Amino acid sequence: MARVGVHALVSGRVQGVYYRQSTALHAERLALAGWVRNLADGRVEVWGEGEAAAVRELADWLWQGPERALVDGVELEEVVLQGFVDFCVRR
Repeated sequence: MARVGVHALVSGRVQGVYYRQSTALHAERLALAGWVRNLADGRVEVWGEGEAAAVRELADWLWQGPERALVDGVELEEVVLQGFVDFCVRR
């Protein structure tokens, strides 16, 4: 199966609501590699790599996030794979 990469910028109430950790847990369940981090402007940035169907599932999930999140927007961009081997929360 084809492996793809996606870069996402998530806006809304996405910091301080367990969004990064929930994203990492969801990505790990989908066997994706990459990272998630908070940005100074209040958005969350996500880089995910893996099987195309799993990446699409993560991209859909980003619109929901954890229970306390309120997502206003998700900007997605297909990216060249960087070869990450696991998924982590960056500081």
